[in-house]
Amino acid sequence: MSPRLIRRLVIVVFITGIAGMIVGSVADNNGVAITFGLITAAAALGLILVTSVAPPGSFSSRPAPHDRPPGSVDERIAADVEARIERLAAAGADETELRQLVQRAIELGRGGSR
Repeated sequence: MSPRLIRRLVIVVFITGIAGMIVGSVADNNGVAITFGLITAAAALGLILVTSVAPPGSFSSRPAPHDRPPGSVDERIAADVEARIERLAAAGADETELRQLVQRAIELGRGGSR
């Protein structure tokens, strides 16, 4: 079961619990109000728990661009980078230096350092 689905179910329980507390209070039935209050408190704790343990981006409707499988390459971006390196090298830039710069930029984007 996905974290997103669990979160939605917990939110539904939470909202239902609030409605139950209101109905119990209006009906002057303290037992019903307290029962739904406890259910709402448990749902709030469940919502906090699911949100805290779920990986980043798990509640998004679409995956983030960095959520590709390890080792996969976006061919369009790779082709664009290669074309830019070739254009700069043709304009007189040192190709080896350009490729080292691109490699360092990749390391920086991944959060690594040497």
